Amino acid sequence: MADDSQTRKLATIVALDVAGYSARTEADEARTTAEVAALRTVIEAIAAKHGGRVFNTAGDGFMLEFGSSLAAVEAAFELAETCEPKVRVGVHLGDVVVQANGDLLGHGVNVAARLMAQSAPGAALVSATVRQTIRGPIAERLVSRGTIKLDKMAETIEAFALVAAASVQAAAQAKGADPLLAVLPFDNLSNDPELQFFSDGIAEEILQAIARGSTLNVIGRTSAFQFRGDRKGGAAQALGATHVLDGAVRRSGVRMRVTVQLTEGRTNRLLWTDRYDRNVSDAFELQDDIAGHVTVALKQTLTRPATSPAKIDPIAYDLYLQARALLPEGRNADLEKIEALLTQAVSRAPEAADIWALLASVRSHLLPADHDSDGEPIHEAARMAARHALALDPRSGEALVAQALLKPAFAEHGEKLRFAETAYTNAPSDPLVTDNYAWFLQSVGRTSAALALTEQAMRLEPLSTMKAVQYAHVLSNVGRVEEAVTTIEGAWSRLPHTPWLLIGRLNLYLSSGLLDEAERIANSSDYAALPGAAMEPVNGARVFISVLRLPLAQREQLLPLDPALKDHTKPLVPYVCAALAFAGLADFAFDLIFDALDTGRAIGNQSGAVGGRVSRATTTTSLFDTRFAIPLQQNIRFPRLCARLGLVDYWSASGHWPDCAQSVAPYYDFKTECLKAGRETAKL
Repeated sequence: MADDSQTRKLATIVALDVAGYSARTEADEARTTAEVAALRTVIEAIAAKHGGRVFNTAGDGFMLEFGSSLAAVEAAFELAETCEPKVRVGVHLGDVVVQANGDLLGHGVNVAARLMAQSAPGAALVSATVRQTIRGPIAERLVSRGTIKLDKMAETIEAFALVAAASVQAAAQAKGADPLLAVLPFDNLSNDPELQFFSDGIAEEILQAIARGSTLNVIGRTSAFQFRGDRKGGAAQALGATHVLDGAVRRSGVRMRVTVQLTEGRTNRLLWTDRYDRNVSDAFELQDDIAGHVTVALKQTLTRPATSPAKIDPIAYDLYLQARALLPEGRNADLEKIEALLTQAVSRAPEAADIWALLASVRSHLLPADHDSDGEPIHEAARMAARHALALDPRSGEALVAQALLKPAFAEHGEKLRFAETAYTNAPSDPLVTDNYAWFLQSVGRTSAALALTEQAMRLEPLSTMKAVQYAHVLSNVGRVEEAVTTIEGAWSRLPHTPWLLIGRLNLYLSSGLLDEAERIANSSDYAALPGAAMEPVNGARVFISVLRLPLAQREQLLPLDPALKDHTKPLVPYVCAALAFAGLADFAFDLIFDALDTGRAIGNQSGAVGGRVSRATTTTSLFDTRFAIPLQQNIRFPRLCARLGLVDYWSASGHWPDCAQSVAPYYDFKTECLKAGRETAKL
């Protein structure tokens, strides 16, 4: 029982620790210890400046107390922005127990610590309790990150992120910068709540029409559609958008009323508004009409004429929007069901380019991941859908990407890139197009070019976990590991326990060589709610970490004994071969790959860890998109492998050599060896 004689009070607690402390200690314990000791002086000075005190320290962790919530938030802001090495910060106002030695205990301290654990390096999370007690400019810099579950606690609370001063300054300057538009989900004013898919679909189609029909930069759906209801007011600041398009839809039978308004993000000034009373059959025409008004309102010029039909069968349009609604981020969905809906839709609306394009995209992701399916019915059906879409709209980004995905894995790399680049030129604000172009660039080793695209994708989808995972992995691959960790932890603080993010976060730490952190994550309780199939890569990571702890001699004896590696009834996964090379068995990995090529064993991608699908056309990506692959690239046998996989033909014909051509220079002359291997392969 609690001791009633204990002194209790209300206090604002700031908890912080050093980001990546375990990894930093493993790399250089003496330096890290000195950094933390020096950091204490900085923390104590900032606390005193704002009227607070440090009441507890443990290793790299610090607990601070403030009598004022405003002072605590100001101090948290300063700590997050100025501390080096970077710290994670959590702030909470709650009841605490005062110990005789001045230490504080209790629920208020625990919540602050849990918020800190979910914060990103160089950032802070503030509880809603704190947010409600402060006013003024700093309060405007607190952006809701939604309701989060606190680790090892039953409750969930709303958390707010401290937006950096640079972001606020950028928003203030945005009026004179290139416009960045956020299209928010339209409100459903119909009597039937199940028609939410229809109002969402209208908003998404307007977003797509603007993105592909003008030079505007448009925030992606995944980020923009997180802002609904009362949260819409914070969308512009959270997304860094200069302008916001919002609206509402009321539908009754085949009639619909759509109201839209365009506002300036910084001032909320209304720039343009209109109301449309139309039949559902006019939906595509309406989308292009609204897109044109928005573009004109922002003083841009449409570059793509409307190519969708002026009329569309209402049932076909409903089927199309239902299919789009079933496509969450990452395409981790029941694609067979979506394909069936779209097949019905095009049968009723055969002149709808957008429906054919989405059908082509879905069918291309339904292709087998372990072998090229050219000539098979599913491949021909996907190609037919892409041809129909491009015949109706030659600039369709989605259909062009599908054409690239339909190409074979180990040939026509230049053609794949041509389709992907053309799609990007036509629709540079389309996240699907940008992602795939980056993916194809990585598949031929052009990682730096892919990095620029993933950076753009992050600007257009700042709240997307999938974009954060992809960006973090590319950053790690080019050697910017600390930035990669900051990116992934920032996503984790927003949406912890998202299956895609759970796997991506673990893989990032593992492939970056941060084994202690990877082991901690792999053995945490975060994966308890994952379905069985999604646990396979987690269990595999646990085993792989234990193997990496062994001396090289034991690894060389143990790994080749795994029967799955030589089982020709199962596809050989290049990612696994890269992991073997990372473990010190590069020659064994090459033996497996060349054996597969010589015997006809299938070589393919892993199926998605959480139910997603990957494209056979990008199988070679694993040779370049992870730090695991660096030992493969440094091996003199790598050029011969690249020649067998059709990559040398692309490099020599295009003149676009991979980034590793420079990084492997201390080991061998990459271009010379590739050209020699290309000549030898041509004789086979």
